[in-house]
Amino acid sequence: MTTDYPALLDPDWEAIAPADLARAEAEALRKQAEYVFEASPFYHRKFAEAGIEPEAIRSPEDLAKLPFTTKAELRESQEREPPFGDFLACDPTQVSRIHRTSGSTGQFVYTALSAADVDWTTRVGSRAFWAAGLRPHHRVVHCLNYQLWMGGYTDHANLERTGAAVMPFGVGNTKLLVRVIRDAGIDAISGTPSYPRVLENAVREELGIEPCELGLKLGLFGGEPALEDPAFRIHLEETWDMRARNANYGVSDILCNFASVCDHSEDLHYLGAGAMIPQLVDPETGEPIAIREGARGELVGTSINKQAQPLLRYRTRDVLEITGTGPCRCGRTGFRFRVVGRADDMLHVRGINVFPSGIAKVLTALRPAVTGEFQVVLDHPPPYEGLDVTVEEGEGAAEVERPALVARVSQALKAELNFTARLVLVPAGAIPRTEMGKAIRVKRGY
Repeated sequence: MTTDYPALLDPDWEAIAPADLARAEAEALRKQAEYVFEASPFYHRKFAEAGIEPEAIRSPEDLAKLPFTTKAELRESQEREPPFGDFLACDPTQVSRIHRTSGSTGQFVYTALSAADVDWTTRVGSRAFWAAGLRPHHRVVHCLNYQLWMGGYTDHANLERTGAAVMPFGVGNTKLLVRVIRDAGIDAISGTPSYPRVLENAVREELGIEPCELGLKLGLFGGEPALEDPAFRIHLEETWDMRARNANYGVSDILCNFASVCDHSEDLHYLGAGAMIPQLVDPETGEPIAIREGARGELVGTSINKQAQPLLRYRTRDVLEITGTGPCRCGRTGFRFRVVGRADDMLHVRGINVFPSGIAKVLTALRPAVTGEFQVVLDHPPPYEGLDVTVEEGEGAAEVERPALVARVSQALKAELNFTARLVLVPAGAIPRTEMGKAIRVKRGY
């Protein structure tokens, strides 16, 4: 087996010096601003409303002269001019690939990519999978939904660009999947971190062996925050005898996958250099926040070489915490971060900001008494004195008296997150899921 692979897949961008990156970003941004002004009716209006010409955008700092772009605006644009909206900046015949969001938080959005956009998307996405340990000698089965969603086919292409052999499996039919993994000599799996828990019983029932005997050595996961909890990651690695890597963070509207861990850090490395400019803002005021260690803010992304649907100052609604800005021991120079949660879901409880991701981390530590799935039920606008939280019982719940379990969960939430939860226990599977299988974390009834 060949093992003398380079440490970095795309070193010109992954290890670029900050000064060189700043110059490259400024030059690319100037060209992108001119392009969208001429080619995108959507952004031509935004420039006019801001009272500026594209010449006013000479550096990332100048982007503050423009208003933000939001998901709601993209939906409205596509409702006015279906299917791609008037933020499409290329001729429709140049569109090479089309995806569609699930629409779980509102009307779906079509994402269009030109051939050049696809090339940049896979270039960046392959950096992430390589950083997480995927190499040409691996055989990886890809277990994300291929139906419309960008995480399916596009991440398949990202995996392939590393040189690894990729098997397109998708979701469902777990019994067939475990047989395929065994029979085809698959040693890596790509999917959501919760999926291996589903596969555990299928391995035992279908093959009569333990998961650690199946042969998987590398797990490339994303789409859920579970791996940021060390206890969850350790359990996954011990059960399957594989490395479990947080390898797939992105925002489909702007760039499918642009962050991953490496061998030296469990924090995500920003790997989107050359494709987008990341910035942070206060999620409530919109004021800029410098990217430095310890900073926390909402990620705002700007395309710098996109043809089909370039976005300027796009509010991702993801709140990040910057954990490092100097070069990592792996050689990569992008900043490192953790995803704190969604700005949309940030809840104000007696002056404290509570994120559903924080609740998820607490509940994960209480498995198997609970499944880890929950839903915050809101019946009025903020602020809140406490939160109504519905929690699913787990397989270990029968061993604990129900009142005792309620007290245990409530006390853990209070101790870790400093808010009072009015808890309701429900059977496993009772909380609604999206079509991607994720529990709906926050339900607003007002």
